Amino acid sequence: MREYETTIIIQPEISDEGSAAIFERLDGVLNDHASIRLMNEDLGKRKLAYEINKFQKGHYYVYSFLSDGQVVPALEREMRLNESVLRFMTIQTETKVTDIEARKAEAAELEAEHARKAAERAAREEEEAKARAEEEAKARAEAEAEAARAAEAGEAAEGEGEAAAEGDDASASEDAAPESDDGDASEDADDAEETKE
Repeated sequence: MREYETTIIIQPEISDEGSAAIFERLDGVLNDHASIRLMNEDLGKRKLAYEINKFQKGHYYVYSFLSDGQVVPALEREMRLNESVLRFMTIQTETKVTDIEARKAEAAELEAEHARKAAERAAREEEEAKARAEEEAKARAEAEAEAARAAEAGEAAEGEGEAAAEGDDASASEDAAPESDDGDASEDADDAEETKE
């Protein structure tokens, strides 16, 4: 038997259950062709080199199996028909595997190790996301407090400005009042002279 490795990129928003369903179908194709699945390594979500079907990221998997080669076209047909699979590529990694049981045991150990690392990575990412969320909340609270202080300072300055404007208006009306009184007095004097004549 030969060993093959298929790199598969799945749409990033597909849930873990959806991905598991895809690999269950692939496992079924392997069983139908008397092939042996070795492992399925989850490499996580990564940025794509170029946009595929309007996706900037993809969920990468490496799917390893033993076969005589007859299953490869059937596997690729299954992936081609699945809209959730963005891209895939199969390569042959070993031309002849003689000790199948030893290779299966080695693959099982590797899969367990990868699962452990993936769980650690997920826990670390969750902690980092939580810390980022706390920092963002703190920054938002500080920005809101600063905006409130600025609004209070603006209201106080506006109040002082209104008081100053009112003072200016009052002095302007006081200045204007005597001028109008003088004008009225001179008109009264003119009227009195006309009546004398």
